[in-house]
Amino acid sequence: MKMRKGMALMALALLTACAKPAPPPAESWPALIATGEFTRAEQEIRALLARPELTVEKRKMLEFEIERMQRIRRDFPKSGAEVLEFISAVIPDADSLKLAAWEKERSLEMLRIDGEKRYFRYAARNLFRIDPACRKIWQAAHPDEEAPAGGPGSWTLDDHIQRIIARATPVQPRVEPVRLHIDYTLTVNADAVPAGETLRCWLPFPREIPGRQTDIRLISTWPEKHLLADTTRLQRTLYLEQAAAAATPARFNVVYEYTSYGSYYRIDPDQVTPADPQGPLQPWLQEEPPHIVFTPELRALAQQLAGGETNPYRIAQKIYAWVEEDVPWASAREYSTIPNIPMYAYENHHGDCGIQHLTFITLCRLCGIPARWQSGWEFKPPTNSMHDWGMLWFSPCGWVPVDVTYGEREAADTAHRWFYLGGMDSYRLIFNDAISQPFDPPKQHFRSETVDSQRGEVEWRGGNLYFDQWDWEMKWRVVEP
Repeated sequence: MKMRKGMALMALALLTACAKPAPPPAESWPALIATGEFTRAEQEIRALLARPELTVEKRKMLEFEIERMQRIRRDFPKSGAEVLEFISAVIPDADSLKLAAWEKERSLEMLRIDGEKRYFRYAARNLFRIDPACRKIWQAAHPDEEAPAGGPGSWTLDDHIQRIIARATPVQPRVEPVRLHIDYTLTVNADAVPAGETLRCWLPFPREIPGRQTDIRLISTWPEKHLLADTTRLQRTLYLEQAAAAATPARFNVVYEYTSYGSYYRIDPDQVTPADPQGPLQPWLQEEPPHIVFTPELRALAQQLAGGETNPYRIAQKIYAWVEEDVPWASAREYSTIPNIPMYAYENHHGDCGIQHLTFITLCRLCGIPARWQSGWEFKPPTNSMHDWGMLWFSPCGWVPVDVTYGEREAADTAHRWFYLGGMDSYRLIFNDAISQPFDPPKQHFRSETVDSQRGEVEWRGGNLYFDQWDWEMKWRVVEP
């Protein structure tokens, strides 16, 4: 009787085990992407996408991984022969052994995709920005590149900085207003979408920021009908639509003026006190995945940089100096191709302004210093460029601007040398006060730029239009008083 009962229990246990759903098979596509096996990874992802039980979130994530691989392929189009040809024009004895050494030390950006070495489109030029010895060779061959903007008798940045420092006071730190006229055009390539289809376009647009960016006046748009997002949007946009015409580029345009102020805060480090981690500044002390993430490597680095220092301003100086030295500016991959930007900077030891500042912001937050994003365009007469910077909270001053990319200025005066750790020039156009913010109206398809909003975004019902399907032009001038 006992034997029959035992057998019955065993049979019941076996039936129960068989009734349990089998655990889903482990997904290997992340490892395949990490090792550059893009074709196999895409095949596995597409097989997963065929499953009807996938959640909407999971489906979008997988679809973007396919999109990300496509974008990486675009960013890495160069062969070893093409890279060597560029480098050899400056370093005649460059060869495959030197290429391998530069690749190993992360000075020459390369990925192995489906077994083939592919180089970042700007890898060869970046070598002369990243590797100190190569940088000296380039500078000797191109001495005019380091000349300050403007030239004798005209505008120079350091003269402008000195005027800001001289005129700023504790009561009025925002000075040197400049009125700027902006004429921005985004042009979609002819036949990028079928004729008659509606093109949807979001152009970045500034918002009022008291004391920094004021008196914004919209002058015109093309097409005339538009939707301007309200000023609560931290990535504010101007939305436009038009029907595509056969064999004709589609032009979207906005013209406006605004007043931009320089600023300088006379920060006394001895008066700066740590922020309350549980107070109202808490949001700017936390993680913001996927990029502002407190990884073990970054935690250890932040602790190492701070050392035994407890003063927030002096810790910020140490982080600022480390980023300037260890993450030199270089042309960067599209941000959407990088899963975690500060870790990319940590591992590769280079990056553009946005990579530098996301790294700086993450390290500051790890050290208890409230830090946030700011970006748009910078104007250095007669040049202009997209640019990213940041904001730090130092009591008793409050939020102050910071621009690590400009580094310590070559000046004997301490205020001038550390100007960009608490000061900002007047020639800025602020579009963004946070990263990866939703648009109004919402975008239906993946964004081309998933972090920033400086160039614009375009889509149609068939999908997003990536950067290779349209172009942009920034025209600007100072409006004389």
